Amino acid sequence: MRKLFLFAFSTVFALSVGIAIANEAAPLADDPVVEQRLISISEEMRCLVCQNESLAGSRSDLANDLRREIRVLIKEGKSDDQIRNFMVERYGDFVLYRPPVKPVTWLLWIGPFVILALGIAGLLTYLRRRNHSVPSVTLTDLDNQKIDALLNSSNQKEG
Repeated sequence: MRKLFLFAFSTVFALSVGIAIANEAAPLADDPVVEQRLISISEEMRCLVCQNESLAGSRSDLANDLRREIRVLIKEGKSDDQIRNFMVERYGDFVLYRPPVKPVTWLLWIGPFVILALGIAGLLTYLRRRNHSVPSVTLTDLDNQKIDALLNSSNQKEG
């Protein structure tokens, strides 16, 4: 009984200390306008660690650092375009979900269509060659009679 009382008391004490220590989550930014701009800018950028997640949604350490950097740039009065240009200069076009169309990124934009066109052309070439390689044979009346006899004999065996 004494052990049970000691266990219950320690559990209640631990919970009360835990509740007393827990604080409300601190806001990410003092200014909600800054935070809204941060979210809109970081949703257009790719997390360099996760690569399939936006900078706004990623919880990696690098994403946290980049969001902090963007927040500082916003507070310095930089425009959205200046912030995007800063990130592109630092990390390259890969940081953007929609990289600009320029000679360096042509392969990125046109490549899938070129691969699709090559695939269709290859398939058509294969099908044409296959059709020409199979000889066209016309059956004689004797061949047709043999086929009919074979079919009739197999139908009689089944019935």
